[in-house]
Amino acid sequence: MSMIAGLDIDGHEVVPLVPETWDLFAQMAGRTGLFGGCWCVHFHCLPDPPEREEMGNPAFKRMLVEQGVAHAALVLDDGEAVAWAEYGTVAELPNIQHRKQWEAETESPPEFRITCVQVRKDHRRRGLGSVAVKGAVALVAAAGGGRVESYPHDLPPGKKMSASFLYNLTRTTYERLGFTYVRPKGQGNCVMELQVPPA
Repeated sequence: MSMIAGLDIDGHEVVPLVPETWDLFAQMAGRTGLFGGCWCVHFHCLPDPPEREEMGNPAFKRMLVEQGVAHAALVLDDGEAVAWAEYGTVAELPNIQHRKQWEAETESPPEFRITCVQVRKDHRRRGLGSVAVKGAVALVAAAGGGRVESYPHDLPPGKKMSASFLYNLTRTTYERLGFTYVRPKGQGNCVMELQVPPA
């Protein structure tokens, strides 16, 4: 169990990813590596630093957490992390999908972005992805608030996608969470935003 005081989000405990909660994240990531061993370092790497390959993704991610430049909301169940939402500033997470298009079309970068949402396979279809996003938003509010962007999948009506490929939920999920649609991004994703007041 984490020694960090957690937030209560829809009846679930949510804690920030910090050095004291690293083991919770590592246990979840260690089951699958999160998308084939990524450990969610991809969005940090622009350019890809040589030490990432030298250290390996788990050690590199831990270093970023210890440096305070990797943030996430971890959703706990019986003391284990079962879902998470990665968030951070644009400087912390520069390497989004369709980045060149985003840069060309963005007049004012957000203060924060949410880049990845994962739910452990045995805990899916329980709304925990939404809980993780709400947790990230709450942590942004605690950090002073600001405009938050996210880039969910924008599926045509009736089209389904395996949860294994949904790395950032869907447009309809974010709409239910109060985010506003801004524009398309690439094929099958979009830009959505939420203005978060300070806590």
